[in-house]
Amino acid sequence: AAAMSHRILNTSKPTLPPAPPPPPQLIHQTTPPKLGRRAAAAAVAVTIAASPALLGAVSPSARAQEASACIDGLPVTAKAFLDVSIGGEPAGRITVGLFGDAAPAGAARFLSLATGVGYRRKEFVKVVPGYVQHAGVVSYPVIPAVTDRLAAEMDAVRARCGGGGAMNAAGAVSIVVRDPSLPPPKPKLVARGGRLEIQEEQAGVVPNGTEFVIATRDSPELDASALVVGRVVAGMDVVGRIAAVATVKDNTGSAYFKVAKLIGDKRAVVAERGFNRPYTKILVTNCGILDLEQQ
Repeated sequence: AAAMSHRILNTSKPTLPPAPPPPPQLIHQTTPPKLGRRAAAAAVAVTIAASPALLGAVSPSARAQEASACIDGLPVTAKAFLDVSIGGEPAGRITVGLFGDAAPAGAARFLSLATGVGYRRKEFVKVVPGYVQHAGVVSYPVIPAVTDRLAAEMDAVRARCGGGGAMNAAGAVSIVVRDPSLPPPKPKLVARGGRLEIQEEQAGVVPNGTEFVIATRDSPELDASALVVGRVVAGMDVVGRIAAVATVKDNTGSAYFKVAKLIGDKRAVVAERGFNRPYTKILVTNCGILDLEQQ
């Protein structure tokens, strides 16, 4: 009876054998979860972005260096000079080597304005980190056939130098042919000759292809608006003196200015025109053409 009781007690809570270990494939399973189409596409995009070497991608700085080397390597076919004064005192001479082969229309336009009375007695009107800007000749009319040709040349020079990077590299001289900040033309209904016609009214001033800029450092922000026509071959120290002139503070980041601009306050428009304008008059006192051997 005692033996039977012992067997019953032992069977009331049977001792179970230890559980077998899980299959190896369950322990080391690394199969990723199934992704939807959008998630899978995003994962592929991230993988590609993280592996630029697979696509032969080039960093922006490398593209800028490549474009700068291209600009430096373009042949100079003609030279022009700009004698500059700052506050009525002579500041020195800037010599510009022009790319007559790469930008024939742009180089010819700059040369034509550097002779006679084109750029002479005209001011530099903007000094910003990256470049200085000359006002050009305001009296010149806007001729679409001319500006369109200059814009086409701008695209051709960019393509010639690899299509990327800062085409307006340090020392580059460029003609302003576009204004990316201009809003699109507005349709306007007008009466002409007894008939109603729709006329496009352009807001703002369209560049006439006479203003020019000289880059003091690589300035890719100019690539959409300015055609590189040459580079400074002598006188970058003079450009540096221009860039060091004190200017009217750019206040476009102010909340008050943003609100005034948003509601169309004309005072904001007038104030914006004066931003980055030098306090001291910077003038091209004389300009002209040089022989290729001259500096």
